[in-house]
Amino acid sequence: MPVSIHDDPPILVCADLQVEYLTPGRRHVILDGDAATARCMELLTLWRGNLWPVMHLKRIAQAAWFNPASRLTDWIAEAKPRPGEMTFEHPLPSAYSSSRFVDYMSNIRNVRCVLAGFSLDETILATAVDGFHRSHRYEVVTDAVACRQPGTGDAAAYKRAVVNVVGNFATIHSSAEQIRTSGAVAV
Repeated sequence: MPVSIHDDPPILVCADLQVEYLTPGRRHVILDGDAATARCMELLTLWRGNLWPVMHLKRIAQAAWFNPASRLTDWIAEAKPRPGEMTFEHPLPSAYSSSRFVDYMSNIRNVRCVLAGFSLDETILATAVDGFHRSHRYEVVTDAVACRQPGTGDAAAYKRAVVNVVGNFATIHSSAEQIRTSGAVAV
């Protein structure tokens, strides 16, 4: 979908940028997490530099493998929300499992969100699907998202497959495309 100068700037949604996903030996460790984190930081720098809206999602599941009291659920230091940036905690994979998130998203016009971060196969997929069913527009930045290592098989093939599924519910871009098109909506 072409970006118009008359569109509101998109909201950058940083999904689950938590220490848990970068800690070796953890069940949900993301092997290419450093590369995705670097791309997320490029996007965060662009959004923060232009004073565009930024939203952070934090998974607070109560499952046995995910202890919300642990320091592992803390934000990655570089991606920690700044004052004025929105934060939403969600117990289930979709951000729409947070009633505050649902309230916020239902009260803004021209909803257009750029998804980046971790949990591609959980939070990002579930949020894009739920948003699609609410007529919210999502864009996923393929090189700024990552997912856990699958139990078996090729991790890159798994990621491509999940991105293909997400593509049914969201527009897919690379970070270079996103950064290039974001200049068209500068305020």
